[in-house]
Amino acid sequence: MPRQKQFSIPTEVIENKIYLMHGKKVMLEFHLAELYETETKLLKRAVRRNIDRFPEDFMFELSRDEYNSLRYQFGTLNQ
Repeated sequence: MPRQKQFSIPTEVIENKIYLMHGKKVMLEFHLAELYETETKLLKRAVRRNIDRFPEDFMFELSRDEYNSLRYQFGTLNQ
């Protein structure tokens, strides 16, 4: 059986990637993919393929207005 990759990420790095949206603490998909050292599309595909393993509120998609607001806040956020 192959061993899973073990790595340690400093708590402050993770905490700096957590935002408050919809009254909940969230992490943006590209930050989570970065932490797992994978592409965003591969992370999203894996979650969708195994959606029954995640709580109902595990992920949500932003409305176009929310996305534009967030993009404005970060300035360099890529589509």
